[in-house]
Amino acid sequence: MRVAYFDTFAGISGDMTLAALIHAGLSVDDLRTELNKLPVSGWELQAQDLQKHGIAAVQVRVSATSELHQAHHHHHGRSLTEILDLLHRSTLDETVRHDAERVFRRLAEAEGAVHGKPPEEVHFHEVGGLDSLVDVVGAVVGLQLLGVQAVFCSPLPLSHGTVECAHGTLPVPAPAVLKLVEGLPTVPLDLDGETVTPTGAALMAVLAQEFGPPPPMTVQATGYGAGSSEWSDRPNVLRLVLGVTREDLGQMDRVVLLQANIDDMSPELFEHAFAQCFGAGALDVWTTPVTMKKGRPAQELSVLTNLDHERAVAAAMFEHTTTFGVRRAELTRHCLPREWREVQTPYGKIRLKIARRGEREVTLSPEYEDCLRAAREHQVPLKVVYDAARSAL
Repeated sequence: MRVAYFDTFAGISGDMTLAALIHAGLSVDDLRTELNKLPVSGWELQAQDLQKHGIAAVQVRVSATSELHQAHHHHHGRSLTEILDLLHRSTLDETVRHDAERVFRRLAEAEGAVHGKPPEEVHFHEVGGLDSLVDVVGAVVGLQLLGVQAVFCSPLPLSHGTVECAHGTLPVPAPAVLKLVEGLPTVPLDLDGETVTPTGAALMAVLAQEFGPPPPMTVQATGYGAGSSEWSDRPNVLRLVLGVTREDLGQMDRVVLLQANIDDMSPELFEHAFAQCFGAGALDVWTTPVTMKKGRPAQELSVLTNLDHERAVAAAMFEHTTTFGVRRAELTRHCLPREWREVQTPYGKIRLKIARRGEREVTLSPEYEDCLRAAREHQVPLKVVYDAARSAL
């Protein structure tokens, strides 16, 4: 399994992440080809070789080449809805769109919490411009092009001082950064200046499976992404280490398991509760028969979710079940890398989810909703459509 380890000893930002990927071997031409799948024009990406305290690195700059885009960025930025619309209208790979969407949603939730607004009403002045759109999508694309299957990161260094932004002078770490790093390992850094930007924090909060020392691996390449600031005691670079692990156990990510024992709710209400939990961001929902005190039969409702959707899912459990409490546990899970393919069958196009272990395809699953729709339209058994989709690959 190929892994990426981001060593944030001097900090991290969106442009430093993209620059480190380029210095580690990401082709700028391939990157531009993928970024051109966004329905946005009037931008230019430049990668420059330079040195920081004697360390060779790459610095990335994204600039608007039209007055329209410059005005859009400087006056009001983009809203979350606008950014998600751009991603949905793009021709990017579905996995890339999904991960980029997760990063921007995480940013919106953090900014919304800081300013007391719903995420959809947040306008990103600092991260809504072309530069940050390219940084976020470019980082996700770059990891995919380099074949990275799991991301690891060192504890994030939090410095001090102030930073100027659209809302005026704010303390460092910026309020949004502190919100983004909740639950993540951090280390203090006695440095006057911004070391972790909201975009850098959001990328790692969403993409990194673990924070700490690098995992055991055979090192294949290193890259250094330069920041714009100059630090007196260290090179302002983000170090990226690419390598392979001995065993391919799939990607690892951190999830939250929420559970509640329910003995006083009609069984008919569970289906609706399941749907509401999924709508709030649950990854999986299930029940297990249990016996409570005094021999009362009950159902243990278990909901698996990402950390960024925990509050919404817990709220759905309280709102749509009769439970008085929800317990939680943080887990780390192994997930095989997966991709989506669309196949043509006698019943129309069906999407297949395919999981890999190394170069081998180990399992595939036709998309249920696609198969159900096709079965209804052609008035054939659902299992017939399933078999046709599997045979079409």
